[in-house]
Order: sequence, then structure tokens, then C-alpha cells
Amino acid sequence: MAHTEQVDPNTPLEYQSETGRLNIFGFWWFLGAEIALFSTLFATYFVLINRTSGGPSPEELFEVKGVMIMTFLLLTSSFTCGLAIHELRRRNQKGVLTWLPITLLLGLGFLGFEIYEFVHYVHEGASLSTSAFWSAFFVLAGTHGLHVTLGIGWITLIMIQIFKRGLVPATAAKVFISSLYWHFLDVVWIFIFTGVYLLRLVM
Repeated sequence: MAHTEQVDPNTPLEYQSETGRLNIFGFWWFLGAEIALFSTLFATYFVLINRTSGGPSPEELFEVKGVMIMTFLLLTSSFTCGLAIHELRRRNQKGVLTWLPITLLLGLGFLGFEIYEFVHYVHEGASLSTSAFWSAFFVLAGTHGLHVTLGIGWITLIMIQIFKRGLVPATAAKVFISSLYWHFLDVVWIFIFTGVYLLRLVM
């Protein structure tokens, strides 16, 4: 006779399967590697922070308004992502599929402003090849933007799975894991916002 795992009905849906629990545990290890990656990029940026080599300075190009809009969009997306997890815990599929698309729209808005910012900087003479500072800036901010793009694609695929399979332990675990990833990107952006933009604007 096949063994059937007994699950406490009060256990969150994403933890009701052994695979889900292992995947969530494994993802925490993955985030550790991501922390190491961004720590290296931040360290490189701060080593090169004053090496503009005669190119435009960040004080000349950084604009508070655009950075504040990007910050508002991404932090609001973290809030809506949290609401999606709240609906997940209520096992409300409709609620999950309401808040996740809003999260993605906010993330797309963030990316739109970041792309506009990058294009503006290039037109003003600041690119990867302009100086060590701008190389470090574009790699750091661009790596974060790439992660946001991957997160949007990933969550979109998860929503498609929910439409097809419903809110079951397997899809619930994926929603929860993707929310950890999204919140991680928000935390990284807070460090970029304070350590890259605000620091140069107040110097």
C-alpha cells in the first residue's frame, strides 16, 4: 500500500508537499549566492566611485524625481506582492491572480523608467566605456534591472500554471518562492537608491 503523507490542514499550502518545502529551503541558499553577487558589485562600485576620468559626474546627471518614481514603483510592487501572498494563505486563487499582475505592471513601470534613465545618460555622454565609475554604475544597476526582468517573466509563467492547474501545493510553492525573489530585489534596490543615488546627490 502506498504511503500517504498526512498534512495538517492548517499548514500553509506551499509547505504541504515535501517537494515544496525542499524547494523553498533550496531557494534560500540560492538567495545567499545572489547576496554574494550583489555584494561584489557594490564593492566594485564603491572602489571606483570617484573615477570619472573627466566624463560627466553623477551629480550632473542624476535626477531625484526619476529615482523617486522608480523607488515608489518598486516598493509598491513589493507591497502588492505581499498582498498576493496574503491571498495565497487564504487559498484565494482569484486574489492571487489579481495582485500578481498588478505587481508585474509596477515592475514594468520601474523597468521603463530605468531604461529611459540609461538612454538619457548615454545621450549625455555617460556609457559603459566613459569611465570606471560609469562602468561600475551600469553593471550594478543593469544587473538589478536584468533580475527584475527575469522576475517578471518567471512570475508570468507561474500565473499561467495557476490558470491551468489551479492553486495547489506545487503552484503555491512557486508563488511563494517567486515572492521571496521579488522582495530580495526590492531590498537590493533600497541599497542602490541610498548607496548610489542619494550618496552622490548629497556629496
